[in-house]
Amino acid sequence: MGETDARLRGQDLGDPPIRDAATVIVLRDKGGVPSVLMGQRGASAAFMPNKFVFPGGAVDATDADVPLACPLTGNCDARLRAETNPALASALVAAAIREVWEETGLIFGTPGAWDRPAPRGWRGFADSGHLPSPAGFHFVFRAVTPPGRPRRFDARFFLVEAEAVANDPDDFSGAEEELSHLQWVPLAEARRFDLPFITEVVLAEVARLTQTGLPPASVPFFDNRTGRSEFRRLG
Repeated sequence: MGETDARLRGQDLGDPPIRDAATVIVLRDKGGVPSVLMGQRGASAAFMPNKFVFPGGAVDATDADVPLACPLTGNCDARLRAETNPALASALVAAAIREVWEETGLIFGTPGAWDRPAPRGWRGFADSGHLPSPAGFHFVFRAVTPPGRPRRFDARFFLVEAEAVANDPDDFSGAEEELSHLQWVPLAEARRFDLPFITEVVLAEVARLTQTGLPPASVPFFDNRTGRSEFRRLG
């Protein structure tokens, strides 16, 4: 065995911890052409470099303490609580709203004042004069990153229509720099972009839901929490 093999034997080859995460598919039907909001990850990103993705990211500890403008729908809440810590449901939706705000500058919220100081990561959102609102959010997909990747996430995908955006859906001037080339991609053309495999699968589900309607009858779940990959449906 060569020097490389010897070095690998001395390393900790365990997989990284699986982090809870939220991803948002913002769907807009303009002129009868369904489109989804996507952006490109940077070339130096540790996870999925250069890929076109939906806005999203890991849940922060402070997301659990954020006041939501309204409760989740019963259907969405029940399915989010399946096979996980039930207390995580509201934090997942809050994380979804925060990630969209950070990565695109779009606001899913209703006008209102916070009843407590906004935690770090939420101060800009609070300064906009809005309370985060999960109105119109549908839990439509769940996927756990397979072993062997540099980062692993237990990602919940939410679908929400662009009509729920409180500000201009074409104004990305408030976006941070994590995603570039933010744009509304026609659903029929999205697969021409450089996409992660799971994004392609989710896009197929979104296309189906545009025909069958919301909420979904059940939520597809690609479960890679153990070394065994399973596909199931929640609900």
